[in-house]
Amino acid sequence: MVELDNSFKGIMLTENQRLLMLMDVQFRDPEEACGLLGGKGQLTLAVVPVTNMLRSTNRYRMEPREQLRAFNLFDAQGLEITGIYHSHPAGPAQPSQSDINEAYYSDAVHLIWYKTSEGWGCRAFRIHGGSFREVDILIDHH
Repeated sequence: MVELDNSFKGIMLTENQRLLMLMDVQFRDPEEACGLLGGKGQLTLAVVPVTNMLRSTNRYRMEPREQLRAFNLFDAQGLEITGIYHSHPAGPAQPSQSDINEAYYSDAVHLIWYKTSEGWGCRAFRIHGGSFREVDILIDHH
């Protein structure tokens, strides 16, 4: 089994990128929201919300044309897929078994949005080889 890269410490977001994801998650509630992050290494340079074609409260599948447009945008800007976000409106606050089984981009950070008593929280994970490890979310407030 391939081990997770323990030197990877987290993903860097701007406050505006965090707010964009939060607004998407809130807008699509109670359905799962989803989208892609593009960047270089740990640095996020683009956040692209994508329609959940399943319109489900506990599963997501990105609408293929929108997903392809995001990939093309990232390619045109010289970016990699650095992250994938989606929400768990009814929990859990970590990857589900479906998330683990369907984690096709092992280098991407998986951001899971979940409800708390104060609103929405977000945690980040690396998923690889049937296991996951939490990583930091670093917010640049400038």
